[in-house]
Amino acid sequence: MFSGEKILYDDGREKSFTEMLDESDPQDQFFVVYDSDRLPPEYLSDAGRSRCERLFKSMYGNSEEAVRKHLIEVDWFGSKVPFTEVNGAAEALSMVVADIKASGRMFTGDLLKSSGTFYWRKVRGANRQSAHSYGIAIDIGVPQSDYWLWKNPGASETDRISYANRMPAELVKIFERHGFIWGGAWYHYDTMHFEYRPEIIAFAKKSRSDM
Repeated sequence: MFSGEKILYDDGREKSFTEMLDESDPQDQFFVVYDSDRLPPEYLSDAGRSRCERLFKSMYGNSEEAVRKHLIEVDWFGSKVPFTEVNGAAEALSMVVADIKASGRMFTGDLLKSSGTFYWRKVRGANRQSAHSYGIAIDIGVPQSDYWLWKNPGASETDRISYANRMPAELVKIFERHGFIWGGAWYHYDTMHFEYRPEIIAFAKKSRSDM
């Protein structure tokens, strides 16, 4: 689904870290290469956290009502979760479920319990839409998760912060195989968060193969 709107790939502006989050163009999304193997992440390495809002609204819908038209239910370990069918996101999440089951790994506690998918809202403390607004993100295992502001109360976007993670690497890799990035790979980590961004995964693979 595309609105047909023309969007400039590179607006030609030099931007600070926070400007790339709040005023992203499509090029800014690839400023940092995604890498979940390098933990803790390097300072301000938040690959995929930058989203061009005009592009995402053009693809997934520019309002809650518009996004809802493309949501379908995905079976997620005993619950039904809404996810967009646009760009194959819902199908990819279903494949994550199948791979987790096929792995035979019994993940402990409530690690696989969903704490939310679609929710039209702004990012906490910011004026940009959350990835959950587009039906492309799922949060899981909150009791076993870590978030940068929980561990570093009062920190700003450019402060030096401590890192924490309890999410199993095997689970992260399953999501990544199907086009999802993981919030635990961000300097501003959100380890419960998985977001369908196949373009970020593809760019990372290409970057590694070109090295």
